[in-house]
Amino acid sequence: MGNYNIENVYRGGYSSFTPNYGDVFTGYRVPASSLGAPTNPFTANQIAEVNKLLNQGIIPIEVGTIKPEDFEGIPKQHFKEIKQMAKLTGAKVSLHSPLIEASGMGEHGWSEANRQAAEYQLKDVIEKAHELDARGNIPITIHSANIPGTEYKMTPEGRKIEKLGAINQETGQMTSIKEEVRYYPERRAMLGELKPGVEEKIHRGEIKELKEEHYQEIPLEKGKIISPESQINMLNNSEWDNSVSQLLFQKERADEILQQNAPQIKHLLKELAERKMTREELNEYLNEAPAQRQAYNHFLNSQEYLKDVEEHLSSLFSKAYKYGSQEQKKYLTEIRNNYQKQLDAVQNDPLEQSQAVQNLIHQLKTPALAPEVYVPVTDFAMKESAKTFGNIAFDSFKKFGDKAPVISIENLYPGYAFSTGEEMDKLILSSKKQFVENAIKDGRSKSEAEKYADKLIGLTFDVGHLNIHRKHGFSEEDLRKEFEVMSKHIKHVHLTDNFGSYDSHLPPGMGNVPFKQYFEELKKRGYKGETIVEAGGFAKSFERSPY
Repeated sequence: MGNYNIENVYRGGYSSFTPNYGDVFTGYRVPASSLGAPTNPFTANQIAEVNKLLNQGIIPIEVGTIKPEDFEGIPKQHFKEIKQMAKLTGAKVSLHSPLIEASGMGEHGWSEANRQAAEYQLKDVIEKAHELDARGNIPITIHSANIPGTEYKMTPEGRKIEKLGAINQETGQMTSIKEEVRYYPERRAMLGELKPGVEEKIHRGEIKELKEEHYQEIPLEKGKIISPESQINMLNNSEWDNSVSQLLFQKERADEILQQNAPQIKHLLKELAERKMTREELNEYLNEAPAQRQAYNHFLNSQEYLKDVEEHLSSLFSKAYKYGSQEQKKYLTEIRNNYQKQLDAVQNDPLEQSQAVQNLIHQLKTPALAPEVYVPVTDFAMKESAKTFGNIAFDSFKKFGDKAPVISIENLYPGYAFSTGEEMDKLILSSKKQFVENAIKDGRSKSEAEKYADKLIGLTFDVGHLNIHRKHGFSEEDLRKEFEVMSKHIKHVHLTDNFGSYDSHLPPGMGNVPFKQYFEELKKRGYKGETIVEAGGFAKSFERSPY
């Protein structure tokens, strides 16, 4: 009657007459078949957890535990049984790896043994994921890192580092460095930015060399802000300078002995060289000449001091070369060649040999040669984690071929390494590079290696983790740019809502994450994977299914 159609009146949502489906509607609709849920990650009884989700009619299901020991507690038969359950019900299973630090960093620092152990554990995770896999290419979400990283703050000038995790590459020990305000007694140390107009004069060629008068002096009461990056440089420079300076003090004792006894020592060494005595003849000669014996003992003492200095100097040279840049290594090679020439020219003159050591110490003492022993944790972890991810992905490819599980690395929130789009982009590209290198060594073509690297290594995009950058001043536009950098790598998606401060794990629509914006962008990029709603916080607090 009256052209009314009953089925169009009721919209099946929060309110029959509200097109937006109420306050929790995110503004974007997805098929129920692509919206999934994770199992309870705090139990090894994953088979029972899968059954609970299947009873709710959920199709995409993510299996996994947080603790590695819980994951180890899952019987191998359960993985096959879950696969059978998924086949019978049409469920699509993915896997969330337990928290395993791929870089090899741990509570007591970093070691290659730890990295290899992590690689072994992750290979076991892949084996078990393959047992779950009824379709091929099951996505395995692995945390990019479980270690402190770089914290960024958005300022009017752009993104800047607020806090930096640093690692001593030599010892593997980690430390945290924050932005700091310092007050210096000397005027030069309180110089800040360039004065207005100086940059323009530099571009016009009116200023050839920057001097103190070109910089603005910072009022003492304001203090000078020292960035975490500057502090790492200062730490490397000061440690290097102290190490080299200590050798100068040790060498002074050798010089003191040589200079006080120079005439006697020179006379003795000349006589010994002319006579070419055996050890027995030398002892007999010294027993008959007490003055010569004393000179010889002074000579031996000075040589012991010099030998100790040279051993420590060799160790420092090795450190400088090992952790130095290509430019530094080039300069160190020149220093080494010159040092060897000096030693060859003064073989029988201890005073000249000591001078050669002195010259080497002063050449190494320059700040330009200070090696980067301390580096940002994220930079260090980038290399080690990429090695692990590339290795496990290629190992999986060798075993399972085209059906190998997909290594999907998850972006983390501020405070952890790899929390930004730029860092995640570098990590995934570095992991793919490692995969390709392994494949080429195994006899594959570069094109084939790159094809499978792109297919089997990607990113799990966690929208809630990205949203937590809001508390550091990131706007929605800033977050969109971060997403833009990550988007080309996305293989899997985790949905969780929050208010930009904590990883509170609310269902979509209950916080301030702009889900519609992300979904629309994903659709443009042709994303066809599943989305897992990680809303364990809501389920625990309110004892209701987020689904």
